[in-house]
Parts: sequence; structure tokens; C-alpha cells
Amino acid sequence: MMISERHKRIVEELKNDPHINVKELSEKLFVSEPTVRRDLTELESKGIITKIYGGAILNTEAAYREIPFFLRENEKSSTKSEMGSRAAELVEDGMVVMLDGSTSAYHLVPYLARRKNLTVITSGAKTAVALAEANIRTFCTGGQMIIHSYSYVGEQAEEFVRSINAQILFFSCHGLDEKGRMTDNAIEEANLRKVMFAHSKKKILLCDSSKIGKTYFYNMGNVSQIDGIISDATLPETITSKIRS
Repeated sequence: MMISERHKRIVEELKNDPHINVKELSEKLFVSEPTVRRDLTELESKGIITKIYGGAILNTEAAYREIPFFLRENEKSSTKSEMGSRAAELVEDGMVVMLDGSTSAYHLVPYLARRKNLTVITSGAKTAVALAEANIRTFCTGGQMIIHSYSYVGEQAEEFVRSINAQILFFSCHGLDEKGRMTDNAIEEANLRKVMFAHSKKKILLCDSSKIGKTYFYNMGNVSQIDGIISDATLPETITSKIRS
């Protein structure tokens, strides 16, 4: 198990059981207790947990927010890379492309670098840096940064997006249920995506299999509003039938 995956599992276990101890974490993760203690030390250094005798507790904000970007970045990385490759096939030279701040969109960047004369707008700080390093003409929405996701949100970001007309948008969500509802935990990011929908001619959802069948707090919209879904799984007909043609 990779370190980033272990860290994510530890955070999830602490959310599910705040009283879980080092020994129990060691058994669940199939690693030694010293390894768990090192992981807890690193998570504490990043402000996600506070170590206590025999275990750890999630910091108050961490208990109610999403898994941080640095933990999600390598999660299903090969799957997201494959999805990114397939997504890039929809992009032509000279297009104006919009990307949200998700890790799925971040994995699209290496494949966009193979296109010519693109203009890319993104709400993701790390995505913007990766685009610039790939010598792609890049605009960042600006706005208030959400620390755990390195994404910009808020009225300033939304106002910038309203000034743009993109030919294609690639975005993600936390959950896609059987009714085709796209949901998320972060209201601010979901609101920004809604503005992105309104200012993109074509909208493509990047949705790996771990998100299918799940529902979260905030509704972003329905797949009937978008033009396609790229996933590593075969989607049920109840979802695909709703995608607009």
C-alpha cells in the first residue's frame, strides 16, 4: 500500500471511529505499529490530526471536510491517467478548455500538452502550475483558495468564469447516484462548477468507479445537463440514458 493511500485510509478510519488506536489501525492496514506512528506524525505535521496517547483524533475542521488534495492526488492515479488520455481525445488544437480543481482534471494535463494553441482556464492551483509547466496558455480563476483541495472558489472566481466562453469543460464530482444526480461535499466548489456549466458549450464528467452509486450533501446537477461521462466502469443504463444527446 502506497504511503498516500495509507494516509487516506487512516483519515477515513478516524472519521468512522474516533477512538480507534494504533494497534487497531495496524491490523486494518496490515502494516507495523511503528509505520502507523510515522504516518500519524506526518498527518499531524500537516494539521490533519492531533496525536493522543495510543492513537489520534481528527482536527475539528478535518472531520468535516474532504480528504486533502495531497492524499487524493495519487488515489486511482493510473485510472485517472487513463481517463485523462481518453478525455484529451475530445480536445482539438486551438480549443478553449475549462478544467475544475479536481484531481481527475489534474491528470488530464499531460495529454493536453500534446495539443497545439490551447487556452485553458482552471480553478485548480496545482492544475494551473502543471499547465504552465507544460507551456499551455493558462488562466486561473483566482478567488478564495480552499486549502484542502488547492481550488479557488467564491464570487471572484465565479465572476471570472462568467467572462469566459469555453468550448469544453472537464469536471468531476464526489458522487453519481442511480438517478444521475451529481453531488459533492464542498458547496463552494459545486457552485463554481454550476457557473462553469453555463459558460461551456460541451460538459464532460470525469467519474471513476469509486464515485458511482454514492450521494453526498450538495446537488451539483443531473447528467441530463451534460454531454458525456468518462469512467473506468460500465455505467448503468439508468444513468447513460439521461445524458443529453
